[in-house]
Amino acid sequence: MQYHGQCLVDTAATGKLLYANVGVSFWGGVDSQTGEIIDRHHPLHGQSVNGRILAIPSSRGSCTGSIVLIELLLNKCAPAGLIFQEPEQIITLGVLVAKTLLDLSIPVLVLRPEEFQSLKEHKYAAIAGPTLQTGEHPLPPPTYEAPSSPPSKTLHLSETDEAVLHGARGAAAQKAMEILLSFAQIQGATRLIDISRAHIDACIYTGPASLRIPQTFLSLGARVAIPTTLNAISIDRRRWREIGIKEELAIPADQLAETYLAMGARPVFTCAPYLLESPPTAGQDIGWSESNAVVFANSVLGARTQKYPDLIDVCIALTGRAPLAGGHADEGRTPSVVVEVADLPKIDDAVWPVLGYQIGQLAGGDIPLIVGLEHTKPRIADLKAFGAAFATTASASMFHIRGVTPEASKFEGITQTAKRMVVHESDLVRTWEDLNTAQGSSVGLVSLGNPHFSLEEFESLSHLCADCKKDPSVQMMITTGRETYELAASKGYMETLEAFGATVITDTCWCMIREPVIPPQTINLMTNSAKYAHYAPGMVQRGVHFGSLAQCVVASCTGYFGGEPSWKQDCTA
Repeated sequence: MQYHGQCLVDTAATGKLLYANVGVSFWGGVDSQTGEIIDRHHPLHGQSVNGRILAIPSSRGSCTGSIVLIELLLNKCAPAGLIFQEPEQIITLGVLVAKTLLDLSIPVLVLRPEEFQSLKEHKYAAIAGPTLQTGEHPLPPPTYEAPSSPPSKTLHLSETDEAVLHGARGAAAQKAMEILLSFAQIQGATRLIDISRAHIDACIYTGPASLRIPQTFLSLGARVAIPTTLNAISIDRRRWREIGIKEELAIPADQLAETYLAMGARPVFTCAPYLLESPPTAGQDIGWSESNAVVFANSVLGARTQKYPDLIDVCIALTGRAPLAGGHADEGRTPSVVVEVADLPKIDDAVWPVLGYQIGQLAGGDIPLIVGLEHTKPRIADLKAFGAAFATTASASMFHIRGVTPEASKFEGITQTAKRMVVHESDLVRTWEDLNTAQGSSVGLVSLGNPHFSLEEFESLSHLCADCKKDPSVQMMITTGRETYELAASKGYMETLEAFGATVITDTCWCMIREPVIPPQTINLMTNSAKYAHYAPGMVQRGVHFGSLAQCVVASCTGYFGGEPSWKQDCTA
């Protein structure tokens, strides 16, 4: 069969089809050294994207997927081509950057939903620009030459944008603007807008590509044009030797951080920039990457950002400009589905991440208006956990909760017209069971701080740990930002946690931590983060127990998972 689609990256390829009707996060879901899909929750787990025409509805999860795609290209184990059901941005941005800076490319094509879904019936595919040919046998490489693409007539550039594009602010800003405009055209944006601050997630060391791209920018004279903060990096810069990180990771990871610092970024090194002093305010246009930070900023703070892929965050920082699209525009913040949460017998802090994970799965790319939680009075820590879990399973950049988040009241009218979904107690039970992948009840490591622990969470944890001590066979490790660490220390929380036997790590986060920081002898770990419970089995090859913060403390003291939470027992009674 032959299809005609929307061409996001114009080139050609042929290969065996690899189809799934579920999106995948390339970060934490695909091994950049081999191309194997390592997300144990994905239907393609164990298969390889290497040389295949990968067809998925969209990406999901981490913004770092763009860099993983570039790593795959450099390691010669990338997909031969990509087919999506909707204009995808994270993985596609990786292709655009590789094409602009490294002269590496693969085709990216978007098909209509009914055409995309029909691909599951086919075995092979060949892409030639906007055309897709499928068949039951291998197809020859297409003969194809991409036409020269004229500048978009629908994208209006200001005089300043034109000047930057022609080198007025140097070669680095010029290249950044080129990438930014290609990205804006994919989104159908008509103009760029001013951005007040940026948060760079591309400072995570994933391999040579993650260092090569910023070093290329820096060699061209890159300097940030707006206040810019840095996400958590791959090491604790001050203690990497002490906690056992190997030099082969520590040295390039430190070089990567230094590269962005040389551009003028602030060394806050946190994946929760909304916890910093003076967070963004409602209506403020910002350019943030890091999926959980984007969702929290949009949903809880009411600031405006897209779920920017890694490296477009750098382009925004270097130019101070971003496309007027997605969460920056009113229409990009409007919910299209109503999710009703049935009455729950009991709410504890483990319910919030389970809810976020479940609703993210239901919503996908749709922004949900969530009803049924009006009287729950969630803490900031609860919304942080909910948002991080939502960002793990959804591709949408925000949510609204009636009676809780600041913009929800604007959309009461859609409750009568939008499609409706219901989350029952039994759905939460199944989700909780999916997140608990450990075999056996042992716990060797308790992992806290994904996203980074807040001052509020340190206070709760210190109360739970007071007057008790962890079992020597169990490690409790907490990741947090430098500023939060100092605040928690000033309030005496660190003293309590050190007496308990916990270890606190700054600068890095659990998505980057591997052996030997995770002891090789550890069979199972425990966490209160649904995000980490999702990614850890594939990333660190460990079983996971998921539960509340109180259950994590009990596990630290006993070396065993204490069993089901009370709310799950109530649901199944």
